[in-house]
Amino acid sequence: MEIFHPFLLILAVLLGSLAQEDLERQVFIFPESSDTSHVVLKATSQQPLTSFTICLRSYTDMTRAHTLFSYATKTSDNEIVVFKSKTNEYSLYVGTADVIFFFPEKLVSEPSWEQICMSWESDTGLVEFWLDGQPFPRNGMMKGHVISPEASIVLGQDQDSFGGGFDINQSFVGELTDVYMWDRVLSGDEMCLVWDNHVPSNPIINWRSLNYVMRGYTVLKPFLFSNCRAE
Repeated sequence: MEIFHPFLLILAVLLGSLAQEDLERQVFIFPESSDTSHVVLKATSQQPLTSFTICLRSYTDMTRAHTLFSYATKTSDNEIVVFKSKTNEYSLYVGTADVIFFFPEKLVSEPSWEQICMSWESDTGLVEFWLDGQPFPRNGMMKGHVISPEASIVLGQDQDSFGGGFDINQSFVGELTDVYMWDRVLSGDEMCLVWDNHVPSNPIINWRSLNYVMRGYTVLKPFLFSNCRAE
């Protein structure tokens, strides 16, 4: 039996580098600007994408531009990118194009959680953006485009090459949770379910059964719920 011990040790190390678990009420924390820290995700689907919906919640006091979600293929490092260029501006990149959504500056100065969903469909090229459960006017781009399933999917960094090429000035600093992706456009009712912390069927990236690897200075911690009350 002694001959198997080195193999078992190597197997344990390999398994330890890959996690798949329910992360409900957990958050990924990116404590500082970095060109190394990120989280790698793996989708369950290996089919070309002709539509998708991405939803996530973020919490940050950053005012500079940063990348939340990056889906790179070997032919396009910006195949899908969810990017926040200003405190009141989100962009979605698909292939060689992008659309920008603007919203009013928040009246409060304190940082707060934001829940966003972005979707795109090839048949019409239409892009939907939902912020905290509210839809914005639809835009369009890349009608007829098909997205390769052979992807490197990263949270917290913008990929300028397949799986790398990170820029510290586009890195995310803050907390991310409830990251989901579907290979279809969610209906309005389903978007409301997501806002209410329910999960529509068959996500290909599922926060409650997430296949991920943490790289660099990233931390997984419980969500902080404030129980403080003013006197």
